[in-house]
Amino acid sequence: MLSPHIRDYTGKRVHMIGIGGSSMSGLAEMLQQKGYAVTGSDGTESYATKKLRALGIPVEIGHRPENVRGAGLVVYTAAIAPDNPERLEIARLNIPSMERATLLGQLMEGYPRAVGVCGTHGKTTTTSMLSQIAVNAGLDPSVHIGGQLDAIGGSTRIGGGDAFVAEACEFNASFLHLRPTIAVVLNIEEDHLDFYRDIDDITQTFGKFLSLLPSDGLCIGNGDDPRVASLMEALSCAHETFGMDGRCDWHPDNLLEDDTGRAGFDLVYKGEARTRVQLSVPGRFNVLNALAAMAAAHALGASFEDLKRGMEAFTGAHRRFEHTSTVQGVRLYHDYGHNPTEMRNALSIAKMQHPTRLWAVMQPHTYSRVKHLFGSYIDCCRDADEILITDIFAAREKDPGDIHATMLVEAIEKTGQRVHYTPTFDDAEAYLRAHWQPGDLVLTMGCGNINLLNDQIAQHEPQN
Repeated sequence: MLSPHIRDYTGKRVHMIGIGGSSMSGLAEMLQQKGYAVTGSDGTESYATKKLRALGIPVEIGHRPENVRGAGLVVYTAAIAPDNPERLEIARLNIPSMERATLLGQLMEGYPRAVGVCGTHGKTTTTSMLSQIAVNAGLDPSVHIGGQLDAIGGSTRIGGGDAFVAEACEFNASFLHLRPTIAVVLNIEEDHLDFYRDIDDITQTFGKFLSLLPSDGLCIGNGDDPRVASLMEALSCAHETFGMDGRCDWHPDNLLEDDTGRAGFDLVYKGEARTRVQLSVPGRFNVLNALAAMAAAHALGASFEDLKRGMEAFTGAHRRFEHTSTVQGVRLYHDYGHNPTEMRNALSIAKMQHPTRLWAVMQPHTYSRVKHLFGSYIDCCRDADEILITDIFAAREKDPGDIHATMLVEAIEKTGQRVHYTPTFDDAEAYLRAHWQPGDLVLTMGCGNINLLNDQIAQHEPQN
């Protein structure tokens, strides 16, 4: 039996299992805009599921066999296990199906310039930056982001240009389903060790992704990252580097940061300063993200003036160090960061906002990640004055019984950091309200549903 292709299901119902995911919800919108009849199911209610219903896409909460009956094609995420009742039913009924990344790859077909932005962290921000520059420059790209960007009205955009810009996710090696002509590699670090054997396995898989580039393709990679640099050296196609090192093709010069961590710098390309850029988002890591985005936009045809204008207009994607409210004089922020490096980065820019006290509220994400990166979790919140840790967000996993949030709390406590176990959102809110003071800053972190804690706290405030 031939593998299904989305183009053969026009006019038929496409059912999406796990439709509330950041990528899946965007793909659902894209399919609807292309004229497909879309339905979906997810394990939990979320912003995404509510938004999809508002767009006229039926979404069921809970996975049940009857959800897939009558569908012409079923799309599922890599996080949906084979024993999921809906996947079992599509196997029983022999309904054609494909994984999310396969669908994304098929949608990208036919675009002469297909950009895949990959890396252990920074993908959503960099893809958002690139998309904003490309749209502002009049390149009219099609876009798929694993997040929400106001500049494109959400997570997807269908453009009339010849470029498709997308995040290329390494989870379960999903990005190997794509066929990029331009690949952006931000960094390679340990993560998803429930799937990968070790860092060498991760690096080799990134190498396989880069091997998908055609002979006339382009790789844009982080020259400061030795693993990325090593992979680029082995490529037969063209490649450019970005980084803080002055030897990189794209690097900053005369970098100055204001007192909240927002950087301005001269953009240097091939040894020549081309323009000066002032970022509206804080953090040294965002300088790297901006360099990568501008290098990719330049490859798509944006001028240096386009790079400057588009980059300076970028104010951030949702759930990336996003200010959600101020309650009782306390600033509440949320960040999607869920591995130790991302949380450390988010806290570094929170500290630059000069709070009286900095509160980190961490929702550890998946049992396997906490187990494999346990040592890194212990130190990633050192910039915080107080740390709250909720129960682990299971996501796609079942509780193995040998790891618990309290184990993380105990290990952090032994290092002298002030840490508290607040298993539920109600517990976390109660602790915060009992101890915070005006001038404090609270940063919730995680890619589960910890952002709902911010909403809950704001909703409990009396309305004037």
